[in-house]
Amino acid sequence: MTAQLARPERDAPRTARTARTARTASAGDVPPFPPSLVKAVFRDVTSLDVSRPAAWAASVVTRTVLTEIIDGARGAAAEEARRRLIPRDLIAAIDRNVEVEVGSAWYLHSPTFHGLMGEMRDAEGVLLSLRQRRGPHKPKAVAGAHRFEAGVRKLLGSRGATAVPAMVRDLDGIASVFMSNLARDAAMVVREGGVMRFGSVSLVTPGEPDPAPLLKDPRPAVSTRRGDRRTVGEADVLAAVTMQLSGDIRQRALSEVRRAARTTSAG
Repeated sequence: MTAQLARPERDAPRTARTARTARTASAGDVPPFPPSLVKAVFRDVTSLDVSRPAAWAASVVTRTVLTEIIDGARGAAAEEARRRLIPRDLIAAIDRNVEVEVGSAWYLHSPTFHGLMGEMRDAEGVLLSLRQRRGPHKPKAVAGAHRFEAGVRKLLGSRGATAVPAMVRDLDGIASVFMSNLARDAAMVVREGGVMRFGSVSLVTPGEPDPAPLLKDPRPAVSTRRGDRRTVGEADVLAAVTMQLSGDIRQRALSEVRRAARTTSAG
């Protein structure tokens, strides 16, 4: 049997096509918010450096949260046979899934939520005006929400959705506030050397005496971080996720970060 010789001149293009396919598959998983934007948000709340994996993780988590909101809003719009999302759909999405209520600082500055915040009074019982509730200064996360517009529109397109400008504005604001809170908590994890548990819970059986008080520190560390105290790492962002999110969306966000990390490594 005659041996068949390899033909590198034909194999080379095939290899190039394979490489391009791998890059395309990896690029398809790129979050809509670039590392430069994420680091700019972190700089608004902390002077710590931010590693690239940390910026990537924050972007992936923010994408996960917005995707949940957008999909919920799409469901609300579909019930009215509409394809274009409006602010009313955002309210419906949050009402149906309390886990995505993550932009409370934005709600005070958006007309969409003005009638839903309820009354607030001062210590003497005087009703506070909206201006008083907002405070004298606009938070940086609110002022900088416009930076998220391109990413939000890209994400809407990836979900097959379109939205009126007011809806895009609200998604911008929620994304900016959420990422700012994530950055603030991640910086706190770095400063404190880990995630702290505030308080403790004891189970008591009716009719039995209360258990003896714990002798240990009532605020033990749930996790202890490793690394320097000058850089926010990926683990710090993931720890912040556990503080900012709860329930299924928290698990989904953490899983998305791990999956994105594997995809990036494979690419």
